[in-house]
Amino acid sequence: MRSYNEILNQKHNIMATTADIKIGMCIELNSKTWQIIDFQHVKPGKGPAFVRTKLKNLENGRVLDNTFSAGAALTPVRVERRPYQFTYEDDLGAHFMHTETFEEITIERDLITNSDLMVDGQIVEVMFHTDKDMVLSAELPPIVDMEVTYTEPGIKGDTASTNSLKPATVNTGATVKVPLFINTGDKIRVDTRTREYYERIK
Repeated sequence: MRSYNEILNQKHNIMATTADIKIGMCIELNSKTWQIIDFQHVKPGKGPAFVRTKLKNLENGRVLDNTFSAGAALTPVRVERRPYQFTYEDDLGAHFMHTETFEEITIERDLITNSDLMVDGQIVEVMFHTDKDMVLSAELPPIVDMEVTYTEPGIKGDTASTNSLKPATVNTGATVKVPLFINTGDKIRVDTRTREYYERIK
């Protein structure tokens, strides 16, 4: 008969298998926390089935290709997303305040996806490791509004072409690629996931 501690430990270490894999699921692998961003179940004509995955390290943003044998055990990680507002930055990192509880936290820039696109007052989604109450990452909204502070002058008559791009500096100091018709002072929307120009704000 199993002891009480063994039963307790089993409850705390709820396991999953490759059959439970889904995009967005977080797992622990090699003592790191990873998020599954893509996966494919493969059944070759010969040999055992397996699952090909693309994992994102939530502690440094690195993406890794990893293959699991079909039915392999996984250790899921409980995560929680909480809204925080960017307030200021200093030598310790970027400072945020919870939008409801007003709790303040500091996050290293390395944990913030495309942090150079973040403006003062920006609302970000902070992902916490629930069991450790530790910040794993912070994500900006998919689309943010920016102002172009400098770019080469636009080309007259070229109002619709987005095939040709040029560099532009935006109000956070970041550089993004924009269509030729965009000028200094224009307000634009940028996709924070790809850093690509989305549209001009009219």
